[in-house]
Amino acid sequence: MEQDIMNVIGNLDALETLGRMTSILVFIIGLILAAIVVMFVIDITQTKDAVRRNYPVIGRFRYLFSSLGEFFRQYFFAMDREELPFNRAEREWVGRAAKGEGNTVAFGSTKSLAPPGTAIFVNCPFPVLDQDRAETKPLRIGPYCAIPYDAPSFFNISAMSFGALSVPAVRALSHGAKIAGCWLNTGEGAISPYHLEGGCDLVFQIGTAKYGVRNDDGSLNDDKLRKVAAHEQVRMFEIKLSQGAKPGKGGILPGAKVTEVIAETRGIPIGEASISPNRHPEINSIDDLLDFINHVRDVTGKPVGIKAVLGAYGWVEELCEAIHERGIESAPDFFTLDSGDGGTGAAPMPLIDNVGLLIKESLPMLSDIFHRYGLRDRIRIIASGKMITPAGVALALAAGADFINTARGFMFSLGCIQALKCNKNTCPTGITTHNPRLQRGLNPEDKKAKVASYHHNLVHEVEVIAHSCGVGEPRGLRRMHVRVVQDDGKSRPMDELYPRPEPLPQYANAN
Repeated sequence: MEQDIMNVIGNLDALETLGRMTSILVFIIGLILAAIVVMFVIDITQTKDAVRRNYPVIGRFRYLFSSLGEFFRQYFFAMDREELPFNRAEREWVGRAAKGEGNTVAFGSTKSLAPPGTAIFVNCPFPVLDQDRAETKPLRIGPYCAIPYDAPSFFNISAMSFGALSVPAVRALSHGAKIAGCWLNTGEGAISPYHLEGGCDLVFQIGTAKYGVRNDDGSLNDDKLRKVAAHEQVRMFEIKLSQGAKPGKGGILPGAKVTEVIAETRGIPIGEASISPNRHPEINSIDDLLDFINHVRDVTGKPVGIKAVLGAYGWVEELCEAIHERGIESAPDFFTLDSGDGGTGAAPMPLIDNVGLLIKESLPMLSDIFHRYGLRDRIRIIASGKMITPAGVALALAAGADFINTARGFMFSLGCIQALKCNKNTCPTGITTHNPRLQRGLNPEDKKAKVASYHHNLVHEVEVIAHSCGVGEPRGLRRMHVRVVQDDGKSRPMDELYPRPEPLPQYANAN
């Protein structure tokens, strides 16, 4: 009898629990239905969105799926080699290199070598033995400067401004560059304490707004310029004329990313969008450009170069002619050549998609122009834009570059997942956001080691390619070491596609 009573009580408790759960479920369903009714009324009465007006409630799923599309393509649907701007295979290579993990793979390559334009390095029958390999020596930039720069590494960190990048990201890059022995370009956002604290070599970029070295009217302030040059770590100055992601458009930093410290560093109001002029107002001609270059060099005593993406290129020949009229010492000490597929934190789609030559075409062109005018050894070429793997870097060296810069490669080493949120202050990895909660996930102490490891492993594997081609070190690579697949499926030597021209007779001994 007692057991029966206990069973009855247990059943009553179970029924009571079931009743409560049923009530909760009914309440939740009621809330959902109420929400649907509210959304239905809002959608059917609003007039700004035709899809939601014609398909109330259901039409909202279009925007949900559209926003989730990037996620699903990246992780579920895109093949290893088909995603843009960087595919999964490239990102994973950088990830392994940054972690110091082995980059050997099995079975065979997943990269198709058949598409036209594919570069194939030409191995030799007698590759360089490990004990015979040569160390890449520092290369001097700015031989006519009071303080020239002997740059130790051919692979360096490209321009990314403080503002576009977060504090922990800049810290990690600064410390990582010091460990790696490469330079870090400040980008146009001026120099901050976080650039300096790592002790690495710095290239100070002078953008069109001249952040950090500007007067209130946007003109160049020589006193501020001298103050920047007084930092021993600042090795060179780069005058940005244009960049590959947005030729003809100045830098764009949304107001949400202009915090107090960024505003102080740049010399601009807090919380207001920072939009640079689309060119330097005081540079209207080749002569103006050379005047500006030589003025900055006279004030700082350090190497000064320019950064540009090529479209029209006749101006480069005019530049070379003007240099010879003035004297070879008047030349820019380096030319940073950006690619039409370069990256940025924010740019108009018409520019990022359609304007500017790719580095694979413009790099041989620029190198040959300098060679023809006898300036190839005077003006160092720094190639920049989408070269994040050993093959891309080795190809640029073979085509005519002295140095290679990358920004997005080092962003991947910091943990970037290509979320494509750089301009929204919502970067999930803390790299391009100033939200303290999101920045907390980026530990500079951990990431600086990954920055250095990525640099070390990429340089090593470029050396592996060079040794396979029979040269002792990467700068020994030439166009003859590369073949390029053509439309008919056959490959042709790169030195036939881009033959090195003879120097013009009057400039044959200029260097």
